[in-house]
Amino acid sequence: MENESKKIKQQRMDKVDFLRQHNVPLYPNDFSIKDKILQIVEKFEAMPELKEPGVETFVVAGRIMALRNFGKACFFHIQDKSGRIQCYIQKSQVGEEAYNIFKKFDIGDIVMVSGPVFRTKTDELTISADSVKLLTKNMRPLPEKFHGLKDVELRYRQRYIDLIVNPEVKEVFITRSRIISLLRGFLQERGFLEVETPMMQSIPGGATAKPFKTYHNALDMDLYLRIAPELYLKRLLVGGLERVFEINRNFRNEGISVQHNPEFTMVEFYQAYATYEDLIKITEELFCHIANEIHGRTIIKYQGIDVDITPPWAVYTLKDSLISVGGLSAKLINDPDSARQKAISLGGKFLHGDGHGKVLTKLFDILVEPKLINPTFITSYPIEVSPLSRCNDIDKSIVDRFELFITGREMANGFSELNDPAEQYLRFKKQVEDKDAGDEEAHPMDHDYIRALEYGMPPAAGEGIGIDRMVMFFTDSASIRDVILFPQLKDSK
Repeated sequence: MENESKKIKQQRMDKVDFLRQHNVPLYPNDFSIKDKILQIVEKFEAMPELKEPGVETFVVAGRIMALRNFGKACFFHIQDKSGRIQCYIQKSQVGEEAYNIFKKFDIGDIVMVSGPVFRTKTDELTISADSVKLLTKNMRPLPEKFHGLKDVELRYRQRYIDLIVNPEVKEVFITRSRIISLLRGFLQERGFLEVETPMMQSIPGGATAKPFKTYHNALDMDLYLRIAPELYLKRLLVGGLERVFEINRNFRNEGISVQHNPEFTMVEFYQAYATYEDLIKITEELFCHIANEIHGRTIIKYQGIDVDITPPWAVYTLKDSLISVGGLSAKLINDPDSARQKAISLGGKFLHGDGHGKVLTKLFDILVEPKLINPTFITSYPIEVSPLSRCNDIDKSIVDRFELFITGREMANGFSELNDPAEQYLRFKKQVEDKDAGDEEAHPMDHDYIRALEYGMPPAAGEGIGIDRMVMFFTDSASIRDVILFPQLKDSK
């Protein structure tokens, strides 16, 4: 294999020498493209009778993806961002010198082709090349087969090749861009202002997660890559920006899996004078809006399963879901000792100070979450696992919060915001105690945020939606790495 690679490399270098000897620039920048391939295809798709080249000359540029040499003529396919088209070059048409130069071109080279179009005997639309100009010389051969499980990590490491040879991968990221545009437009049409908040923070907060730590030399202080923008966005509510959102990059120093990447994208939005129930309605509207725009329907096929996201969506309290979906008895889940023993028997692990609320959420993670395929809201979370959420007015052991699950994954987290500074101080204090007891994901104390609340934050609700997971769902992608252009990977040896 190594000898074959050296042989191919030497062949390419020999071609480069030939091109240089004939004064052919390898990387010119003096060209002008007139047409896109898709425009040509669409223009002539309704013209089946086109056996001879027309009079109109087209000028396109793209990468050579296939090449067949017939001695005095060649067929080759080029690909630009819009599509692929066949080209035909003849020695008699371009002349011997130009044709001999073209024969030194390789699959993978980027070229400009000009000429009229015609249809071959097999009815394939083809550009009859008057000229072919080299724009970029390819020095490494493209792999013939780059997809498949054996190459999956190589695809992620060398995404540039993945995008070249696997058109369906490119479509995923085009769709991702469109989803984010639809999301942005949806919120802006409802009066939300897009803002930017710090990605380096002196106090990490807004989520239960372990942060990445760095150091700023000029300020002589530790900083953390944000785990969430929540506390800064709520400071803006205090300042009078009543509807805000941020499409943001977050960083969490945690494990990597098909659902988790340490660097990921979320949207968080906050609305004054709203409750978590208002956000439930907005979430249903948002997902259906995107589904209709992307797929034209609200039944989405994901990994072979039809997922119906037509509203209204199912709603369970956390405890009800443990009974109705998880198969546990009300007696067990209401008995702290029995619930803990059940969770431990299922593989749950707890710190010494973890209370009943964390036990119930662990049981939910194991027994319920994987079964929630169609959209399902889970509400009434324990206060112990919701340090920023407003207490329920009737039951002070739970908060006014929901999480959304689709295809067995958490998609969104929203709640009515806690705006009582005294209560928030006590919640932070409990988090500090948990952190001191060994919980690396617990919140530190944020005195400035308490100060902001003391100036008065209006009653409000906020929500975060994982954009990567949303894109996974709408593009039928099995892994989060399939929807992140450059996912984090362990260094290859």
